[in-house]
Amino acid sequence: MNREFSNFLAACQERVQHALPQRLQNTGSEFADADATARLQNLSDASEYSMLNGGKRVRATLVYATAQALGGDIDGLDDIASAIEMVHAYSLVHDDLPAMDNDNLRRGKPTCHIAYDEATAILVGDALQARAFELLANLPGKDAVAKLTLIRQLSAAAGPRGMVGGQAIDLAAVNQQLDLSALQTMHQLKTGALIRAAINMSATWCGASPEQAAKLDEYGQAIGLSFQVQDDILDIESNTETLGKAQGADQALNKPTFPALLGLPGAKALATELHQRALTALADFDERAESLRALSNYIIDRHY
Repeated sequence: MNREFSNFLAACQERVQHALPQRLQNTGSEFADADATARLQNLSDASEYSMLNGGKRVRATLVYATAQALGGDIDGLDDIASAIEMVHAYSLVHDDLPAMDNDNLRRGKPTCHIAYDEATAILVGDALQARAFELLANLPGKDAVAKLTLIRQLSAAAGPRGMVGGQAIDLAAVNQQLDLSALQTMHQLKTGALIRAAINMSATWCGASPEQAAKLDEYGQAIGLSFQVQDDILDIESNTETLGKAQGADQALNKPTFPALLGLPGAKALATELHQRALTALADFDERAESLRALSNYIIDRHY
């Protein structure tokens, strides 16, 4: 990872990490009932625990990097980046639940339902998802049409035609054999849809042309899939301490993965092919898209 991109990534991570607490503040102070306020504070604490415990912030970085590629001003993008990170965090909290993937560790810490309890974890996910859409509805400085477009993009990416649909396929595919096309479809929904949404929403905010938006979406499709391919590779090659979650979890659950289907060399070759596809999509963009190019390389070169 070159120094310029490393600095950009760190700045984006710091920016969204600073923005999120302000957008997670407990609204319980408006209630006169002290008991109600205290109970709401527990929900707020659990939400912050799940939201602020690290993470690569790839989706937020994509929001800022896309704006940079389009020559846009990133100062108005904190609410969009925060909304996407909230939806992503909600999905992780729910994925970790006993009825789903039943994980006890996330980013090196106990998962939300372990640190708090299962009911609280469910409510945390519900709260984060609702708060994300509230942020978009209250965006300053844009007309109603622009706000509705952003809400439509995020809701489509998060729902049954996106992330939730992919998770449903994933759960149904345990102990099943999927061919490459089916496996790609599952992960284009489960992982890729929210990554594409981060790019598309930023492009909408920055007024990208139809041609620019189409090329950026091609880029998003490629990195959305390469992200999952690399995750599958790391599930085999990395360790629990580095990953911050249980290594080998997919193998233990007998889930279909790219290495299981293609072998490790085949999975790595696919990741490289997807990276090249991402770069090709950005061929008509100038040097302002260097962060997007570097981010694609970072995705397939990361170790956690």
